Amino acid sequence: MGDVFQAIADPTRRLILDELAERDGQSLFELCGRLAMRHGVGLTRQAISQHLALLEDADLVHSQRAGRTKLHHLNTRPLRGLTDRWLHEREE
Repeated sequence: MGDVFQAIADPTRRLILDELAERDGQSLFELCGRLAMRHGVGLTRQAISQHLALLEDADLVHSQRAGRTKLHHLNTRPLRGLTDRWLHEREE
């Protein structure tokens, strides 16, 4: 669970998750373009790739190969685990 908190602590990683939530299955090239155009994020592809690696380590992003392209997909299960821990409905 600590990995999830570390992953979502960074604003750039939250923007990456926002972009994948809006349009799942993006390549690194697509994500870099969307982050630059929509949010003014001027990071290198290497930097975005490192952010994606941390998100994958936290199980928030999964990737798959499609030919020579690596597509990134949002995985919300770890986030649901966090909310279930504290926000579940309590029986009264």
